[in-house]
Amino acid sequence: MARFSRLEVLNRIVEVGLVPVFYNGDFEVASQVVAACSAGGVTVFEFTNRGDHAIDVFRELAQRIVQQTPGLILGAGSIVDAPTAALYVAHGANFIVGPSFNEPVARFCNRRKIAYLPGCATATEIAVAEEAGVEIVKLFPCELVGGPEFVKALLGPCPWTRIMVTGISQVTKAGLAAWFKAGIVAAGIGRELFKKEFLEQRDYAALTRRAAEIRQWIQEARGR
Repeated sequence: MARFSRLEVLNRIVEVGLVPVFYNGDFEVASQVVAACSAGGVTVFEFTNRGDHAIDVFRELAQRIVQQTPGLILGAGSIVDAPTAALYVAHGANFIVGPSFNEPVARFCNRRKIAYLPGCATATEIAVAEEAGVEIVKLFPCELVGGPEFVKALLGPCPWTRIMVTGISQVTKAGLAAWFKAGIVAAGIGRELFKKEFLEQRDYAALTRRAAEIRQWIQEARGR
């Protein structure tokens, strides 16, 4: 059962501006990664459903977070159907993210007051998701659909839309500034945050520094 309300989750995503996107089949690695991100000031985290027994790792991770970093909000990603969404919520997911919009998932999340961030790539897909109660849509793949210019163009006639982008190929200070100035509220970042060498060397201190650096770039892009 979710420990945080939908409003708390949505506000936290907007406040932090960075949602780490991560999967690893080793619970201890996943736990260390979450702790490293939290130490870097990133208190929302998406663990993706991308491997065998991912739910088992997620379940243990949710329990560890309650004990060690209770203020961190954990969600589940790569969710494409309502039964899987329900499984993750039952094991502690506070929000659900998907690569595409799925109406049954939206209905389930609305019924349980769970934040749902589906992947959308067109103005029509975004509108359909919003009609189903989605507050923040995931623009995916964000660079292939038009980059910051797409966001800027969309928000002209639809200023109420809230967008989180995922799929940024190269995360830089200038690149993030362009996205946030275009109008996004958050960025979901995977491999550009979890550098291969960090994980191979178990260098969690470097991961903490990287998370803090990206979050600082976001705050500067927002003029804070």
